[in-house]
Amino acid sequence: MDRTAHDSSKLRAMRGRVGFLASGPAEQDRGEPADNSAISIEDRPQPAPSGWLRRAGRTVRALSQAPVLSRAPAWITWLGELGTEGYPPDVRRRLLIVNLIAYLIAITTAGYAIQQIQLDYQTYKPLVFINLSLLLMALMVPAMHRFSPIAGGLLIVISEYVALMAFTFYLGRSAGLHLQYLVAAAAPFVVFGLERLRLVAVVVVTGLVLHLVAWFGFPPEAAHLRAAPDVLDSLYGQAAITTVGLIAASIWYAFRLVERARGETDTLLRNILPDSVADRLKARPGERIADSYEEASVLFADISGFVALARRLGPDRIVELLNQIVSEFDALAARHGVEKIKTIGDAYMAVAGLPDRTPDHTERLAYMALDMLDALERVRTETGLALHMRVGMASGPVISGIIGTRKFSFDVWGDAVNLAARLENLGATGRVHVCPACRARLEHAFILESRGMIEIKGVGQQETWLLAGPR
Repeated sequence: MDRTAHDSSKLRAMRGRVGFLASGPAEQDRGEPADNSAISIEDRPQPAPSGWLRRAGRTVRALSQAPVLSRAPAWITWLGELGTEGYPPDVRRRLLIVNLIAYLIAITTAGYAIQQIQLDYQTYKPLVFINLSLLLMALMVPAMHRFSPIAGGLLIVISEYVALMAFTFYLGRSAGLHLQYLVAAAAPFVVFGLERLRLVAVVVVTGLVLHLVAWFGFPPEAAHLRAAPDVLDSLYGQAAITTVGLIAASIWYAFRLVERARGETDTLLRNILPDSVADRLKARPGERIADSYEEASVLFADISGFVALARRLGPDRIVELLNQIVSEFDALAARHGVEKIKTIGDAYMAVAGLPDRTPDHTERLAYMALDMLDALERVRTETGLALHMRVGMASGPVISGIIGTRKFSFDVWGDAVNLAARLENLGATGRVHVCPACRARLEHAFILESRGMIEIKGVGQQETWLLAGPR
């Protein structure tokens, strides 16, 4: 082989980026570690990457591609969570990312140091020392979380800032390693969080200053290690690609957290409010939400003797039982197009005909009421407990809206609400007690039994009916 061909082969084998922040994507895709040393063009044989380095490369890719550790092997999860115990969930998530960054630094710098020792320890001794120092600093990061939630991130920032300046000192600015300081424009927001904007600003400004110092303070050529121009061009290209990639990854991760938080908030909001009301609240957060409806139907259901049952069963069992019953009622509300308003102890309140107006609101609520009695019968059979329920229904004009600023709720008011509550209280166990307005709306499709005239508080004498079932 002639000297030129041998040198070209040698330069290709030695392409790499110094330190963690500039590992080239092309080399990583092949599972081969990149060398981060300055390149000497002396004629010597090049050793093939060891099996350990290939395995390290695969581990780096596995870690870098995993957005979360929920499906990672147990040992990776254990390593990711080192030092994060005792912190709130959001802080633990951020510290886990910091740990993964530290492990990537440790793996890549170890690989670079081994390659440089194999190639020519005497030539690359300064770079070997820098990489081993970075390795030691990276392994200390999980332990730093014990002191402060920002200690590990500060250790990474300081170590990388110093190392990049040292690499530029030995290789010159033509290697492009000073470009890695621009990663500070985005990464600190992920590492330290938005609650520490002053610290983030200091890290960003320091990175910019160091970038300018490296550009104006060092010569273009390698000042202390011999490096071929082709090698410096290769390092510069890899540094530019890595810088853009890390900035993009930081911004993607930040937006991903925002989208996840927005999705969780939206889900929670829609569990509290009707969908249309939640959309209005998000569109105009400060606007008062209040609507009136000429016709709607209201349902109250109450389990008889629940207080005595709670004393007998104890807290765990009674909460489990009540959750089972209410969950079945919620499923029925969704099936019939009925809006659950709230539960008060063992009482369940629902309404049909709002916030979306529907002409068959009374029928929807009647079918749901009958299904609720059937659901409670199933629970009674499964548990062997004496569970009985009274249901009251009323139709008429109502007003709905959001009240409160903390732990706010969507509620309904009006004569129909009061009448439904009183009909439930005066009703019969295991039956649906309805008002005259409901009877007029339901008699074409349901069988109703008159209860005769009864005294209703605030209304006086009024004839009411019991819902026997559909015709």
